Amino acid sequence: MKLKTALLGAAATLAFAPAAFAERGADGNVNVLYSQAVSIMNAYLSSGTKDVEVGSLVLEPLAGFDQDGTVIPRLVTEIPSVENGGISEDLTTITWKITPGLLWSDGTPVTAADAVFSYEYCTHPEGGCSQAARYEGIEKVEALDDLTVKITWTAPKPNPFTAFVGSTSPILQAAQFANCLGTAAPTCTEQNFRPIGTGPFMVTDFKVNDVVELAANPNYRDAAKPAFATMVVKGGGDAAGAARAVMETGEFDYAWNTQINPELQAQMEAGGQGKFVSAFGTLVERIEMNMTNPSADLPEGERSTAMHPHPMLSDIRVRKALSMAIDRSLLVEVGYGNAGRPTCNLVPAPAQYASPNTDCIAQDMEGAKALLEEAGWVAGANGMRAKDGVPMKLLYQTSVNAVRQDFQALIKGWWNELGVEVELKSIDGGVYFGGDPGSPDTFQKFYADVEMYANNFDGTDPEPYLAQYLCDKAPSPANGWQGENINRFCDPAYDALVAELASTREPEKRGEIAIRLNEMLTKDSYVVVPLVDRGRLSAHSNTLGGVVLNTWDSELWNASDWFRIK
Repeated sequence: MKLKTALLGAAATLAFAPAAFAERGADGNVNVLYSQAVSIMNAYLSSGTKDVEVGSLVLEPLAGFDQDGTVIPRLVTEIPSVENGGISEDLTTITWKITPGLLWSDGTPVTAADAVFSYEYCTHPEGGCSQAARYEGIEKVEALDDLTVKITWTAPKPNPFTAFVGSTSPILQAAQFANCLGTAAPTCTEQNFRPIGTGPFMVTDFKVNDVVELAANPNYRDAAKPAFATMVVKGGGDAAGAARAVMETGEFDYAWNTQINPELQAQMEAGGQGKFVSAFGTLVERIEMNMTNPSADLPEGERSTAMHPHPMLSDIRVRKALSMAIDRSLLVEVGYGNAGRPTCNLVPAPAQYASPNTDCIAQDMEGAKALLEEAGWVAGANGMRAKDGVPMKLLYQTSVNAVRQDFQALIKGWWNELGVEVELKSIDGGVYFGGDPGSPDTFQKFYADVEMYANNFDGTDPEPYLAQYLCDKAPSPANGWQGENINRFCDPAYDALVAELASTREPEKRGEIAIRLNEMLTKDSYVVVPLVDRGRLSAHSNTLGGVVLNTWDSELWNASDWFRIK
């Protein structure tokens, strides 16, 4: 349910597609392809979308979001509201009732203690959690009895659907993860690769950055689901190859994030073996500016940390100039066509939370050059800029993807025209978004000056998404590089405004605050440089039924309803 409806008390129930099967596992195997390979099945140790989504086949939250952004029950009997007594009148508590009889895939009961443990796991003071923003402002989580979970906030919480709602905030089995708290969390290989869950599938084999093999969960709450006995999620390759594997060769039934240009989409659709599905939500391709120094000359443990501000990008004039040099409309034309829109916003939707700002859309190369001159970066005889003898040079990284490499080439050209030297780096998506604290190439570690990627947020309220940019959410060695504040932005005024959003009840005022927070990150500071409001684009075969694209939660949100069209 949208937040306003929820607080008024309208109960939400999950509307399933008509049953196309009557027996669990009757439809054999389904093959899914993620061009960014899965690195881990635990969303708390990776903010990579591919890990969160595939992990959601096994690990579930208490509630999720449907294709309209409505809150739907998963492990609970109903969605709490003020009217049904699940949300307190003063909005400081929410009480969830777990459905009686639910079992983990190992046959043991699901209890409220598992939810309490999941909160303690993500908020442990000696560990790092990629989804900590979803638990912001919680005073305590209690098990009132075996099936009742009560969350208490430190202040009224107008948007209570953050903790345990959506695929980024799942319930872990306390018994399995008991020895994985704090610094031990990333060392628990068996738990992180083969979690015991409540979802429609369970892991039977896991190969890091390669393949996940799953089987139907024999204890899934609907005895007739899933229709598929097994699922294979293969990773790697690129978006174009993934699309071809569904649309042309028929090797796979579903391909995620088929981020290819419009001409190629049309060619593939002509083959008639499958269809592309797309929808706009909150997915924004953007450039993040590193506010800290990633130089390899610094000692390991100090690179890209608050100990060392960035020598060039700490100046807002430089960040703004780099943004002004970009032609976003051309990026959309080259990379997305009708599946993209140029944007200046980190939060492009819903409309209530979207800034009207369009200042960045028109490219202004001369204005950008003037800003760099003002900042002391002077062009030499070869056109390249320097300041105090230091050349203006940037390392610009992103994941391997044809559209992203096209973007890199175009943006490098514009920045070269400004007088900036640019080195490009592309990293395998499985590694880049994998969250491995030992890898130098994760987007969380950010050992580059600027980096490009896209992500979005669960549900229709951006509060937890904007809370990711709080000062204490920055990745660092202390939290295993698991923070969400990728560019190490830190502004006490921003933190204070996030706290105000968390306690603001009136929808109109919430929208105003969210817009202001968005603008503090974008047009006020250019710490985040949005490029394209991207529609989600994936592909499925004509023989795969039940697919409903969801831009507000995991794309695999209703995999339990998928079936084979005979």
